[in-house]
Amino acid sequence: MQSALYVMLSGQVSLERSLKSVANNIANVNTAGFRAEGTTFESVLSMTGRVPTEFAGSGKEFLTRTPGPMTPTGNPLDVAVKGDGWLAIQTPSGVRYSRDGRMMMNDMGDITSINGLPVLDQGGAPLVVNPAAGEIAVAADGSVSQGGALVGTIGLFQIAPGADLQRGNDGSVSVDVALVAPVDDFVTSGVVQGYVEGSNISPVVEMTRLIDGQRRFENTSAASNAIGDTFSSAIRDLGPAS
Repeated sequence: MQSALYVMLSGQVSLERSLKSVANNIANVNTAGFRAEGTTFESVLSMTGRVPTEFAGSGKEFLTRTPGPMTPTGNPLDVAVKGDGWLAIQTPSGVRYSRDGRMMMNDMGDITSINGLPVLDQGGAPLVVNPAAGEIAVAADGSVSQGGALVGTIGLFQIAPGADLQRGNDGSVSVDVALVAPVDDFVTSGVVQGYVEGSNISPVVEMTRLIDGQRRFENTSAASNAIGDTFSSAIRDLGPAS
């Protein structure tokens, strides 16, 4: 009976983690370049009791890489990344990768992210333009021109399919540098100037996940309470008389 109670509790812990993931997705449905978070679970087999018991694992988050929709903005410093590419951002904690192409230019000509962090070029150096040289044009391969002259290239990088992405506070991700390489195929990858990529979150899917997860959690909680009550009754009935 105790094992059944612990199995139910492990299920509640797993469902709670999944619901937090869904809630985070719903909160960021309108965040540019945001990647939806999912949770995978594996059962854990315990052989310590008389009978082998299977518990729910604690779960592991992962980020989906399905592209989000592109929305035109008309801003020449906005770029939507298409294909498997990622922009590189220099942060105080190291290089992070992002699909949020809302860029800005400061008075010195530094190209930064929406959060004011340097956007890196293909060589990993901060991208800088001349703020007095006129309109900026961005080609599909990320090359940046002013007045018809090439002044730099927005860095586009590919992250290995099996890489474990760790999300940062600003929606960017970190990854082992060995799993990152510059994009070399601009047929399927590149950027589109004057557009921004939205999140790849489907509100309908997430609301369905939320409702299903809540029902599962409530059912598991009710089962846990029932088992607990039965266990308490058994102790009371079988305990020594006073």
